[in-house]
Formats: sequence, C-alpha cells, structure tokens
Amino acid sequence: MRTSRWAVLAYVAIIIFGCLAAVPSVLTPAMREQFASVLPFKPVTLGLDLRGGSHLVLEVDGAGLQKARLNSLLDDTRRVLRGERVSASSARISGNSVTVSVPDPADREKVLPKLQELAAPVGGTAGFGGSAAEVDVATNGDVITLAMTEAGLADRMTKAVEQSLEIIRNRVDQVGVAEPLIQRIGSNRILVQLPGLQDPTRLRELLGSTAQMSFHMLDQTVDITQPAPRGVDILPGADDGNKYPVESRVAISGERLEDAKVGFDQRTNQPVVDFAFDSLGARQFADITRENVGRPFAIVLDGKVLTAPVINEPILGGRGQISGNFTVEEATVLSALLRSGALPAPLTIIEERSVGPNLGSDSIRMGLYTGLAGFGLVVTLMVVLYGAWGMIANVGLVLHTIMTIGVLGLIGSTLTLPGIAGIILGIGMAVDANILINARIREETEAGAGAMKALDVGFNKAYATILDSNVTTLAGTILLFWLGSGPVRGFAVTMMLGIIISMFTSVTVVRLLMREVVVRRKMKKLEIPSLFGRVPHLPTFSFMKRRFQAIGFSAFLSISSVILFFTPGLNYGIDFIGGIQVEAVSKDKIDLPTLRHSLEELNLGEVALQDFGGGQSVLVRVQRQPGGEQEQTAALNRIKDAVTTAIPGASMERTEVVGPTVSGELARSGFLAVGLAMVAILLYIWFRFEWHFAVGAIAVLLLDITKTVGFFALTGIDFNLTAIAALLTMIGYSVNDKVVVYDRMRENLRKYKSMPFSDLIDMSINQVIARCIFTSMATALSLVPMAIWGGEAVRSFAWPMIFGVIVATTSSIYIGGPILLFLSRWWKDREAGRSSAQQPGTPAV
Repeated sequence: MRTSRWAVLAYVAIIIFGCLAAVPSVLTPAMREQFASVLPFKPVTLGLDLRGGSHLVLEVDGAGLQKARLNSLLDDTRRVLRGERVSASSARISGNSVTVSVPDPADREKVLPKLQELAAPVGGTAGFGGSAAEVDVATNGDVITLAMTEAGLADRMTKAVEQSLEIIRNRVDQVGVAEPLIQRIGSNRILVQLPGLQDPTRLRELLGSTAQMSFHMLDQTVDITQPAPRGVDILPGADDGNKYPVESRVAISGERLEDAKVGFDQRTNQPVVDFAFDSLGARQFADITRENVGRPFAIVLDGKVLTAPVINEPILGGRGQISGNFTVEEATVLSALLRSGALPAPLTIIEERSVGPNLGSDSIRMGLYTGLAGFGLVVTLMVVLYGAWGMIANVGLVLHTIMTIGVLGLIGSTLTLPGIAGIILGIGMAVDANILINARIREETEAGAGAMKALDVGFNKAYATILDSNVTTLAGTILLFWLGSGPVRGFAVTMMLGIIISMFTSVTVVRLLMREVVVRRKMKKLEIPSLFGRVPHLPTFSFMKRRFQAIGFSAFLSISSVILFFTPGLNYGIDFIGGIQVEAVSKDKIDLPTLRHSLEELNLGEVALQDFGGGQSVLVRVQRQPGGEQEQTAALNRIKDAVTTAIPGASMERTEVVGPTVSGELARSGFLAVGLAMVAILLYIWFRFEWHFAVGAIAVLLLDITKTVGFFALTGIDFNLTAIAALLTMIGYSVNDKVVVYDRMRENLRKYKSMPFSDLIDMSINQVIARCIFTSMATALSLVPMAIWGGEAVRSFAWPMIFGVIVATTSSIYIGGPILLFLSRWWKDREAGRSSAQQPGTPAV
C-alpha cells in the first residue's frame, strides 16, 4: 500500500492533463475561441451522425483503368509499327493483352526491340534485385503479345488513386464544403466525408463523373436509326433524350481547356458555362470553326452530348460557351468538373450515408441525456451498495469519464453515436473493478484482518481478476476495431480507451483515496456497510445439485434460438444485405398507405415502412437493386422524389445506400471478428488457467451467443454492424464474468486440495454471486436509458446488450460450473483408464 511521493505526483499530473484535455470538448465554440491561447488542446471531433453531413466511399474502377491502359498501349504499338513501316492493322486488343501478327521475320526483328521499350519499369525505376516491368512482351511464332503485369496494374492503380485524391480535393474545394475529410482506404478506395452537406446528389455527380471532355464534329449524313458506320459513334444527349451522330475523331481534347466558370446568357438570362482554351487549343478552335462554318459542333462529356451548336462564324478568341437547360447548381458542378480535370479512371460510389443536421443535434442531445441518466443510475447503485466508500468509487468513475473524453480529443478520434454508447457502457463495466475490490475487502475484514491489511490483501487479490477480465474484454474490442468500419470502429475506440483508463482510475486512484481515508482516520478495522447498514449474507445454494435442470433449460433455450434463426430468421440490416434506407420526417402525421402506394409504383421490389416518432417519422427500406452501384444510386433518387411527392414538406434526415460489394465485405468481417474473438479468448484462458477452463468458457459462450441471436430473431431488431458490436461486447462481458468465477475456483483449489470438485465449485460461486449480480445491475442500469431513449441508431446495441448481460450472468452462475465439472470428471476418468491400462502385466496400447 506504500506509494512514493514521485508516483503520487505523476498520478496527479496525469489526472490534471487528462482533465485539461477534456475541457475544450465541453465548452461552447465561442468559449473555445476565447480560451484558445490558454487551452492548446482540441475538442473531440464529432462524427457525421452527430453533426450531420455526407459519407461516401468511392472505388476506382479497375476494369476501366485496365481498359484505358490497353487502349493507350494499342495506340503506342501501332505508332511503333508505323514508324518501322510495318502494317499496323494486325494490332488489336485480345482479352487483357495487345497482340500483333508479324509474319515477316525481318519485320519482327525490327519492331520487337521497339515494342520492348514500351515495357518500362514500374515507377520508372528498376525494382530491387531486377526490373519489375509494367508490360510483359512475349513472342509465339508470328504473334507478339504485350500483356500488363500484376506489378504494372498495381502501380497504375496506386497512381490512379493518388491522382483521383487530388482531383477530388480540387472539386470539393471549388464547391465550397468546409472541413472535408478525403483519404485513401485500402488499395483502390477513397473515403469522402463532408460535414453539413445533407443532400449529396450534386456531390455524387461531382465525384462520380470522370469529366472526360472532348469536342467533335457531327456527321449529318448518318441516319441515327441505322447502325453507325466506321468512324462515327451514336451518342445520347445529356438532357434532351436525342441521339447524335458524332465523329469518333477528337477535334479538340478537353486537356486544352484552361478555365471554366459559371455565367449567364445575356439574351435568356439562363445559366451557362463559359470556357477558355490555352494557346494551342485556341489555335485549334479557330482553325476548326473557320473550316466548318454551318456545321454542328458537339461538346461531349463522359460519353454524352452536352450541346451541339451550329458554327455560325469563326471563333478566334479561344473562348466558347456551353448552354443548355442548366440550373445554377448544375452549371456550378460542370464548371468545377472542367476546371479540376479528368479522373484517370471512373469512380463508383459503393457506399453512401447522409445525416441531416437536425437528426445530428437530436442524437447529441439524446446521447447526453441517456449518458447522464445512465451515469446517475450507476452512481446511485454504488452509494446504495457501499455507502460513503461508494462515493470514492464514484470519484474514480467521474475521472474515468473525463479522461476518456480527453484522450479521444488528444488522439484526434471521431466521436460517433455508437462511440457515446461505448462510453456509457464503459462506465457500467468500469464499476466492476470497484465491486470486486470492495467485495474482497469485506471478505478480509470478516476474516479478522485489520484495516490496512484488508485494504492491501483485497486490492492484491482483486487485481489479478481485474486484469484477466479486462484482457479478455479487450481482445474482442481490438478485433472489432481491426475488422470494423465507420461508427462501429468509433465504438471500439471508446471501449478500448475505457478499459485501459479504468485500470488507472478504478485501481490506482481509488486505492490511493481509500488508503488516505484509512490513514487519516487511523482506522483499525475497515467496515464497508451499504447505505442501509450492514450487508446481510446471501443464503448458500447448491448449484451442482440442480445442474442437469439448469443445463437442460439452457439447451432448450439455445435450440429454440437456433430454430428462430432459421424461422423466421434474422432481420438483416442493409449493412449485410445491401439496399437503400431513408428516414423522412414531417411536421404533420404521415399517411403511410399513400406513401406505400407511391413507393410500390416505382417497382423497386419489396418496400418496408417503419413508423416511429409519434407518426411523424418513417423509415423506408428498399431491397438491393439488380445491377451495380449506379443502380442503387438511381433508385435512391427515385425514392426521394416519391417520398417528397407523397409527404409535402418532408425532410430527409438520414439516407444510406450500401451496394453489394460493401455489404458482402461487412458481413464477412463481422462474422470473422466474432470467430477470432472466441479463438483469442480460448487461447488466453488456456494460458492463464487450464484447458478445461478454456473449453468450458467457449462452450458457455456458444450457448450465450445462440440465445442472443434468438433474441434478435424474436424481437426483429436490426441485425447490422451495431449488432455485431453488441455480440462482441457481450462475449467480452460474458468471459469477464466467467473469469471472475474461474479465478475464485483456482484460488480455492490451492486452499482446499482435498475438497470434492463439485463442492468447491458451489463454494466458489456462492462467494462471487453477489459480485456477479451487482456488476450486472450496474452494466444494465447504464444501458437502460440508452435503450429507452437512445433512438433507432443504438437500439440494435442497447437492448441485446441488456439481454446479453442477463444471460451471461445466469450462465456464469448456473451453466459454467456444471460444464467445468463434467469436463474435469471426463478428464480424470480418461486419465484413470490410461493408468490402469499401463499397470504391470497389462500390455500397453
């Protein structure tokens, strides 16, 4: 119990630093500016679900990138062939390579070295230990094949993503969104988060367009109802629905554009886009307009004709105008696209989520209210259980919460609504250490130990249990962070911080405070009564005598849960099955039959409507649409139009679009996280205890998980990423409970070596049953306000967690012991059989 003065000063410094780091997060923006020079720390960054905004994940089209590279490689190959006076007509794209047929051996000898020069090293330099070529040049008889290598494709993808990042930043900056987050994720994806932008329609147009612009002449001799002749492409109009016979040859490349900006036509006052060429483009534009007076001239953007005006006279100034039925917003987007340049490859939006600012502010308010309510219930419980000593534990809880917020701000983590849920849950679970400590101190006091000895031994005995239980909980949380994404990862961060910080506040700080009270009051005996006086002893139960009934009832519930898993099954959220989800809010009561009729007329498949918020809010869910990610986005726009028509004045508070690519990945990573968590827990318990303890813990965990899955199926709560977070947290909590019981069993095994194992299990469970119940009460109480008032976003976390806490506690008391007893007896009988088989005179097997 002795702590050096330097250690105490270090603890105080850590607490002060953590509290100061949390101050900016609780100040208003005006107050933060006022004290900016005094407090150099930054506030916690709020996620889009708390402040509103749009979240997009874009994927670089690898197939489109490879096709573009093969086309350029084909052009280079034909240029080489023409330069060597060899027929270029035999060069063509075949699959994923360019093939050239050169029958003449002399011609092959001439062109082969030139073609090999096209195989430049990746990145422009030779790789380690030799060159890694972008193109592999091979010969097979008369045919020369130029194929992209894996290294070349990977290098192209890296460069394309880096170039796309810069172009996206330019485009977003020109639209004027404050504090955008644009970063690369994975090898071929880009994350774009834009706070405050509710409707990402224009953003999708801005980011989804490659903006490959070119200028072509029209061939008026071609009949657009017939197949196009060679050298002519029939292209659709961007807005008018017409077809245009466009010459394939590019008259002027969009690369020659120098500037583009929004203007207004002086005659019609309609928005237009004024553009200007560079010096070379201006000369080309002048020559073309001089030579083609009276002919239509098409301006093509991403394969669609924006406009096709007739050239009335030569245009010598290098300036032009794109007119059409533009709105101001459309003209702004188009000018931004032209100024920022073309993307190297198409970008597909594979995930889209947006939250309105009203819903974000409501989430903050509900998170604050439910957090304070949960904290108040836990504080009250500690005072009821431990009286004045419970107030010391509450001081640790307050510091735990403040320091968690402070560290979140220091590391620059983003706080999401599930993150708030993680802080609230962390408060409930941080109490567990203090409950363990106080229970141990009570035991030592009852055994006749003095105040300081009871304090010392109580903390020492509780510490190993606290460490083991926290490590097992941390294992699942780390996997959730590793394999999770978005808000779920935010939950994992707050949980990890909460677990680590609780080891400091609930053990170190509380120990120092309790020791200070004992020393200053010169206490001889350390009594820890409840608020209502001395704590009565719970009656002793023989749990092993009822083990068959307990296991039978548990098996019945688990089998029933498995049946419920198949019939009616889980209500999978769009995180796992993909699809579209829109939350609409109206000032008046929503007419659901009218809305359902409007949505069914869209022929988008099954439509589900969920009414909440007193009939003024509705959640619209539509199944994933056939096709790729673009079909999902198109369906979202149609749903929004239908909702707006059926509910005049409605606002879209939340939209989510998850395509098949992301939903499949999220499902795999979620279930993989659950499996890896169980393996990690198995290995840790095996390391810390014995094999049958580990196997017993996993067996009980499987029973707990099946029951929780059955709860999801029975209640119809969304099974989404948040549900996976609840499952992983429940696994950690359940193992936490089992470790406490196992730790007491291990301690009693050392003290009572001759006691029958069934009696020892009964004694151990009776010794820790109060702790199991009290910890479950604290955790459940912290979650109840969140489950009732937290809103739809955390509903699939809070209620299953409350159910999981109840299931985990009962299984620790009634199921874990019997399974452990069965495994122990089976192992002893097996060893006894081996020993008898190895006796003298008995042949060895």
